[in-house]
Order: sequence, then C-alpha cells, then structure tokens
Amino acid sequence: MSDAPLPPQPAAPPLTDADIWPLTGLRVIGGGLELRAPDDRMLFDLARVASRGVHREDYMPFLFPWTRGTPVQVARSVMTYQWSLRQRTTPADWAIELAVVRDGVPLGTQGVYAKDFLVTRTAETGSWLGLQHQHGGVGTRMRLLMLHLLFEGFDALHATSSAFVDNPGSSGVSRRIGYRENGVLHQAREGGPVDSQLYVLDRADWDARPDELRLDVTIEGLEPVRHQLGMA
Repeated sequence: MSDAPLPPQPAAPPLTDADIWPLTGLRVIGGGLELRAPDDRMLFDLARVASRGVHREDYMPFLFPWTRGTPVQVARSVMTYQWSLRQRTTPADWAIELAVVRDGVPLGTQGVYAKDFLVTRTAETGSWLGLQHQHGGVGTRMRLLMLHLLFEGFDALHATSSAFVDNPGSSGVSRRIGYRENGVLHQAREGGPVDSQLYVLDRADWDARPDELRLDVTIEGLEPVRHQLGMA
C-alpha cells in the first residue's frame, strides 16, 4: 500500500446567491421596466415609496388595509409582509412579488400567487404602485411583464385577477389586456360590504392580444426558478 498523499482535490466553486435562492437571479425586462426580486436594500426603498402614498386617503383598494397608518407603520408593513413571503416558495404554494423598477428606481411591486400550480396551471396576479408613478401606463406594462413570465416562462393556462367594483383603474388594466369577467365575490372591507369583480385570462386570450400589447420581453434566470418551483 502506498503512503503517498492523495493529490489535492479542486475546490468547489462558491455558491452564488442565485444558486442558493434562484429568485434573486430572475429578471423580466421590457417596455422600459424591469421586474426583479427585491433584496433587503431595495425593500427599504419600496417601503419608502409606499410610505409616501399608494392611493387617495378616502379610498381603500386592498382587502387588508396595510396602507393605513403613519408613514413608518406603512413602511414596516411592507417590510414584514415581504419578509414573510420568502417562506412561501414551494412547488405546492408560491407567492412571488417582484419589484417594478424603472431606470434603477423601484416604483412598486407586481406579484403572482398560486397553489397547486403544477395541477391547475393557474395563478393570480396582484400589484401596487406608488401614487407618483400612477396613470402613466406603468400598471399595464408591469402586468404584461408578469403575464409574459406566467404564460411564456411558467407555461400557465389561466391567469386570474380581481378588483373592487369601485376600483376602475385596476379593472381597466384587466379589460385592456383581454381578461374576461368571471363572477363576483362579496367581501368585507374595513367593516363594510364590497363586491369584487373577478377576471380570468386564458392562454388563448393571451395569444390573441393585439400588437400594441406585445412587448419585446427578455427573461433572465428563468430555468433555476422553474426548477425551484418544481416545473423542471
């Protein structure tokens, strides 16, 4: 038996952030915007955007009124909610909220949420934008980017959305893209009754959208995320 030492083994390359958590490498780029998973530094910036206002004071577009309170309270709500989402990234139940970024500056978030996606191929979208970034077409373009990720990247068959009946802005985006009405949900909002209009966009609807809604979109870091969510 030889006593010669074994040759040194090459060191394994260090793990990158995207190796550990693939969502950190995901980028959806098009229409002058970028969707990407926010790191903690960007979360602080998003919290500051929300603290300056997301809607007018006399209206509430969310079922859970996270935008009520002082600027500090609203900012902290953003941080704690976003941190909580990180544990909800499994093939059976995922919630992905990406920062909407323009010229390096975060404007809000665009999310997509699904349970049993591998069975249903259906996911729900939701979003918010800082008040100063609304009414400039950003809401439509950020939804189109997320739908591109959902249909072209994740092979979805259906995308759903909803909006309170007194929220014409959100419903307008859905109708413009080609969603169809899909029922009404009766809910409670801040202690009073409110109806939510439900919408659905099927893959055929997505494929039939008009040319003005066809952005030139690039997706980076897709395959590791598909693997993380059990799609590959």
